[in-house]
Amino acid sequence: MLRFQSLDDIRNLVGTVLPYGGWIRIDQERVNRFADLTEDHTWLHVDVERAATGPYAGTIAHGFLTLSLIPLLARQVYALELPGQMVNYGVDGVRFPAAVPTGRRIRSRITPRAVEEHTRGHRILLHHEVEVEDQERPGCVADTIFFVLPAEESAA
Repeated sequence: MLRFQSLDDIRNLVGTVLPYGGWIRIDQERVNRFADLTEDHTWLHVDVERAATGPYAGTIAHGFLTLSLIPLLARQVYALELPGQMVNYGVDGVRFPAAVPTGRRIRSRITPRAVEEHTRGHRILLHHEVEVEDQERPGCVADTIFFVLPAEESAA
C-alpha cells in the first residue's frame, strides 16, 4: 500500500497508474442490502429468476453501489496521511460504461490527476476506473476530489 505523507508524494505520481489493490466480489447479498438501503428494488438488481432471462442474463449491481465502493477499493491502494484536514469534496465525471454482473469481482485502477493550490489549501484529483473481472469496459469511471486544509484551519 502506498502512503502519501506529503503533497509531493502525490504530485510525483500524477499521470501514473498506481499499483492495483485486491479484488472485491459483488455478491447478491451485497446488492440486496444496497437495494434495501436505497429502496431501489429494480428487478435487474434483485429478482434473480427474472433477471436470468433479462438483458444481462443475471442480476447486476446498482451503478451507485459500484460508485460507493470506490473508497473501499482506494483504501487497498493508498493511504492519505497528509498534514492538515482531509475533506471529501465530491466526485466529477461519473459514468457507468458497463454493467457489473452479480458474482463478478471489481478493483480500481487509480491515477492521480492533479494536486492544485486552492484558496483554502490544496485540491487533489484522483481518477478511478472500476475494472470488472473478465470484462473489457469498466463498471464505473469517476474522479474523486479532496481538499487538504492547512492544519491551522482544520483546528478552527
